[in-house]
Amino acid sequence: MKKLLLLLLPLAAGSLYAQENDTIEKKDYGRIYGGFESNAQWYLNDKGRGLNHPEDPVRSNNYLLLNYQLKGFSAGIQVEAYEPNALLNYNPGFKGTNIGTYYASYKTSKLELTAGYFYEQFGSGMLLRAWEDRALGINTALRGGRIVFRPNDNIRLTALYGRQRTGFDVSHGDIYGFDSDFNLSTLFKFEESDLSFGASYVGRYEKIDLPDPQFDELTNMFAGRFNFIHNSFYVSGEYNYKQKDGVLTTQNELTNDFVKPGNAVLLNLGYSKEGLGIDATFRRMENMKVLSERVPTSTGDGLTTSLNFNDKVLNFTPALTKQHHSNLANIYVFQAQSKVDYIDPVRMKAGETGGQIDIFYDFAKETALGGKYGTKIALNMSSWYNLAGSYRAVPADYDTKFFGVGEKYFSDYNLEIKKRLSDKWLTGFYYINQFYNKEWLEGGEKVKTNIVTGEATYNFAANKSIRVEAEHMWADADKKNWAGGTVELNLNDKYSLYVWDIYNYGNDDSSKQTHYYNLGGAYRIGATRIAANYGRQRGGLVCVGGVCRFVPESTGFTLNISTAF
Repeated sequence: MKKLLLLLLPLAAGSLYAQENDTIEKKDYGRIYGGFESNAQWYLNDKGRGLNHPEDPVRSNNYLLLNYQLKGFSAGIQVEAYEPNALLNYNPGFKGTNIGTYYASYKTSKLELTAGYFYEQFGSGMLLRAWEDRALGINTALRGGRIVFRPNDNIRLTALYGRQRTGFDVSHGDIYGFDSDFNLSTLFKFEESDLSFGASYVGRYEKIDLPDPQFDELTNMFAGRFNFIHNSFYVSGEYNYKQKDGVLTTQNELTNDFVKPGNAVLLNLGYSKEGLGIDATFRRMENMKVLSERVPTSTGDGLTTSLNFNDKVLNFTPALTKQHHSNLANIYVFQAQSKVDYIDPVRMKAGETGGQIDIFYDFAKETALGGKYGTKIALNMSSWYNLAGSYRAVPADYDTKFFGVGEKYFSDYNLEIKKRLSDKWLTGFYYINQFYNKEWLEGGEKVKTNIVTGEATYNFAANKSIRVEAEHMWADADKKNWAGGTVELNLNDKYSLYVWDIYNYGNDDSSKQTHYYNLGGAYRIGATRIAANYGRQRGGLVCVGGVCRFVPESTGFTLNISTAF
């Protein structure tokens, strides 16, 4: 026994020494993380379309984000390079290489303090949303300070001050904000329901260069909202009000002769249970384009301003329509009409009113319509109009009605059916009926379209598949009929290839009966993705999440690289 104890003693001592070492606290030096993204294009001449490459045919937008975090403290910087120029039709303020954003923040369980650039959204964003979307060339971060206070799990209070980013600079308008969120479920001891409400204030201060101005330098804006959920039912609403302010003339000038307040109402309700979902949204906006500077900046070409690049826009008003993945369904896309726009004495707009409804239904497996694998059906309907009321061009004025509709802007009625035929085959069918009032939205003809799309995906293995899609559009005006097709091949988790083409065969001008072809692929490894393609870009609106920017016709190579670390 003594020999056994003597043998075990060194092991016990070693164990005690190891435990003592484990209790020695390792010094925390924090961590560094971030990401890099590069989007480059090489623009080429295209004799078939009469296109010449720009002065700098090779262009790239590059973003390097570095963050450092140590316990509750964090700091970061984003360096951006647009060399030798930004991609075509991006904000002219994005030029060269410079520091885009930077910040320092300290956070505890109840308090968060931020200095520098920050992103924020109040409610749905109709008064304030500072955000970034590199694909659209949007970065509307605020530079200043923000305080977030959470006294408990049911209350969140936010106060901020800043100036909005524009290019590598900031706008002249001072932005003040306060937001509150309260959850009352605990207070009312709800077990199957959830109730919350919030209130917001946003102020924009900008000096007015007008004699005896008829509106204040500080524009005050207020919002209230609620959200209620009970079992499978939910409803939320929001009301926004903007104090009277100068309205821009058709020449983007500010006068004392056209002064109006603004308001917006948003209502969303729905019902969801297994196999069935219904969601409806209504929105009415009047004079609700909120800018950090009242007058958009001219780009010098006499045609475009900062508004064309979503620059100095303080709020967020996405189009509430279905986001289609079909190439042809994205030829005529709707942009939310939030501002007063007197195009001419006949076409006068004060905002928009309308809504959309989604209905989803799953036919269960082993039923007549469900079959062996079930069937999914989705119906979406949306319609948008100018506000009903009386309009006058000289002197400019309008008087709108809360209910009723004016000139129709857009409608989209579509049906989607997805059916799995076997473990390997998945099919889809889509029918889309659209109306696009190009005359009122961007100038041109009113267009009615009918689009039919069919697709099939075959899975060779869990990570290997091929998808084939064919689509056709019948249009009664503008560029008339289109046809298109897509083939996508996923070779494994790392490699994918695709080729697609849309052909404007129905154009009345035979010289414009163009093929817009694209072929490319992507390689993924870990957090890194490299994608390349060659092809033709159709001029028009490119949209992400219902927010759009115009892009010109072009042909060339594209290279996209992104990674996170």
